[in-house]
Amino acid sequence: MAEKAKKLGTDAYKGVRDFFPADMAVEKRIFDIWRTATEKYGYEEYNASVLEPAELYKAKSGDEIVNEQTYTFIDRGDREVTLRPEMTPSVARMVAARKRELLFPLRWYSIPNLFRYEQPQRGRVREHWQLNVDLFGVDSISAEIEIINMAYDITRAYGLKDTDFEIRLNNRKVMNYVTGEVFGMNEQMAKKVAKLIDKKDKMKADAFEIGIREVFGVGDIMDNSQREAGEKQADKLLTLLNSKNFEEFVSRLPQTKEEHVGLKEIREVLKGLERLGITNVRFDQTLMRGFDYYTGIVFEVYDMNPANRRSVFGGGRYDDLLSLFGNDKVTAVGFGAGDVIARDLMETYGTLPKSSAPADIAICIVGEQNVPYALDVAQSLRAKGLKVVVDMSDKKIGDQISNADKRGIPKIIVIGDEEVKTGRLKIKTLSTGVEEPLTI
Repeated sequence: MAEKAKKLGTDAYKGVRDFFPADMAVEKRIFDIWRTATEKYGYEEYNASVLEPAELYKAKSGDEIVNEQTYTFIDRGDREVTLRPEMTPSVARMVAARKRELLFPLRWYSIPNLFRYEQPQRGRVREHWQLNVDLFGVDSISAEIEIINMAYDITRAYGLKDTDFEIRLNNRKVMNYVTGEVFGMNEQMAKKVAKLIDKKDKMKADAFEIGIREVFGVGDIMDNSQREAGEKQADKLLTLLNSKNFEEFVSRLPQTKEEHVGLKEIREVLKGLERLGITNVRFDQTLMRGFDYYTGIVFEVYDMNPANRRSVFGGGRYDDLLSLFGNDKVTAVGFGAGDVIARDLMETYGTLPKSSAPADIAICIVGEQNVPYALDVAQSLRAKGLKVVVDMSDKKIGDQISNADKRGIPKIIVIGDEEVKTGRLKIKTLSTGVEEPLTI
C-alpha cells in the first residue's frame, strides 16, 4: 500500500506572523501614522529589494547581527546573499549609486520588511516591518533636532502622553573621547566596553561591574601595582557611567578650556528640542545603539510603562557609511521604528483601532436570477464612491442580513423579483431598522 501523505501543518514559520483582516487593520493604522508623520516633514518614500549581497552587512552592521542574526545563503550563482536585517545599508548604497544626480538634502523614508534570526519574544519576531527615516546632506545639529522631533510626533500619534515616554540621548563622539583620550583604551578595549555599555540594562549590576574590571585586566595574573592601577581606572569609569545627569557626567570628565564637541552637540540638541516644546528628553551616558556605523548623536524613545519599560525605537547620525562605496562622505541622520512594538504600545495604552466594516452597504439577493441586476446596482453605487458587497451565497434572506450585521456593515439593500420588476429599491439602516427609498 502507498504510504499515506502527511498533512501539512497550519502554523506559520516560527517568529513570523499571519495577518488576518483584524490584524491588517492595525497594521494599516500603524503605516498611516508613519506616512502622515514623515510626509508632514516633506519626506519621500522609496524602497529596495529584500535581497542584498552579504558583504553589505559584513562591512558595517556589527558582528553580532552578521554572525548570529542574519538569514544568509548561497544562491544558484554561488553568491552569498542576505535577507535584509536593516534598511540603512541599502539606502546608503542607493544614495551612493546616484549621488551626482540627487538633489541634497534628501528626505527619504521607507516601510520595508526586515529579517533577523532572533529568539521570538514580546516585541521581537523574526520578520517585521519598520519605518526607516533618513535625512542626507545636513551637517548641522538641526538634522538631529528635526529627526527627533518627528520621532516624538510618531510616539504621540500612537496615543502616548509626554509623561508616558522619554527620549534618551547620547553621542558616540563623547564615548569615543571617554574610551580613547580619557582612559587611553586601544580599539579592542574600547569595543569591549562599548558592547558592555550597550547591554548594561540587560545585565545584573555586579555582572556589568565584573565585565568592566576585566577590560582593565583586573583578575588576571598581575603584580599589586598593576592591579591597583586597573582597579582605579575601573572605579573611575564606573563612577562616570553611574552619573545621575548630564552636568554630573560633564563634571567628572577632565576639565579643559574648550568643551568637547560631542558635549556641545548634546547641549545644542537638548536646547533645540526644548525650544520646540519637547521637554521629556534626558542625557543617558549608557546609550550606545548596537550598530557600528553611528558617528555622532544617538537617541532612543523609551516607554516608561511597566508593561514595556524598554527602548521602543531609535537612531542617530551616521556620516561615514557612504564612504564604504568609494564615494565622498555624505552626512546623514536617521531612525527606525518597528511595527511590533508600535502595536504593543497601542495595546498597552488602549489606542488600537477598532475593526472597521468591510463595506458601507450589503446587497442581499432573493433568487439567483436576480444576481445580474444586483451586480448592476452595486456597480452604480461603487461609482459614487461607496463600498458595496454583494451576497451571492444563496442563503435565506434572514441569514444574509444577519451575516451583514455580524460583519458590521451598517446598511443593506434587499433585491428580489419585485425590486427587479419595478426598479424601486429601499436601503435599510440595520441599527435603527429605518428604511428609505433609494435612487440610483
